[in-house]
Amino acid sequence: MAGPGFVRTLGKRDGSALRLQQRGAGGVGCVVWDAALVLAKFLESGARALPRRAVLELGAGTGAVGIMAATLGADVTVTDLEELQDLLNVNIEKNKHLVTGSVQAKVLKWGEDVKEFLPAPDYILMADCIYYEESLEPLLKTLKELSGPDTCILCCYEQRTMGKNPEIERKYFELLQMDFELEKVPLEKHDEEYRSEDIHILNIRRKKTEFPIVRSLTMLSDPLERRERVSINSKRLSPKLFMAHLQNSSRWRIGDET
Repeated sequence: MAGPGFVRTLGKRDGSALRLQQRGAGGVGCVVWDAALVLAKFLESGARALPRRAVLELGAGTGAVGIMAATLGADVTVTDLEELQDLLNVNIEKNKHLVTGSVQAKVLKWGEDVKEFLPAPDYILMADCIYYEESLEPLLKTLKELSGPDTCILCCYEQRTMGKNPEIERKYFELLQMDFELEKVPLEKHDEEYRSEDIHILNIRRKKTEFPIVRSLTMLSDPLERRERVSINSKRLSPKLFMAHLQNSSRWRIGDET
């Protein structure tokens, strides 16, 4: 059972409303946070095409964002720890009459195997998932393994200035930018009512490969062919990176196509 708590209502533009059960006591996943409301209403604005799209929500908590996506036609999997599955399923049941796509709840612990959730979804949704320093690297590992070149990650978070929050956010975005490109969604594109100066939405995508690595250059016996292949690829490398690869031909095997 979801346990004692209260219901949060989130109105929709068509006059209907999501009813989201919350727990009066428990962890951070037991309540609907403001960032979840902002992201849910941003999705409802039609800023992203959701009908028939595969959507996965990380750290879903009450499932507010993922369930909203399901009412907009997406095929959604809301994920969180085992202890939150009951609450997720309660909220799926409460709102199933509004769902025009599909929605299911599954256990996903960041940093662990994600094969069950592949192929990569069209969208990954995250609302207020940046709060524990020890969870940053597992979260980033999961994002890298779940996302494909065409996956759009929408991350909504409330910027907090107390305690270690600024340092945790700085570290998270520093690590994130090693593998992903980030673009902030302007505040004026947020829902007119559900917006705040300290709540941000980021559009995140995997970085595109900056240079296609040819199959091992050492496999090319013809010196002329080898020079031509190096020349072609050198145009896509910075001079420094190109020379590093040229000086150590074994590194050309890294990232070989299969």
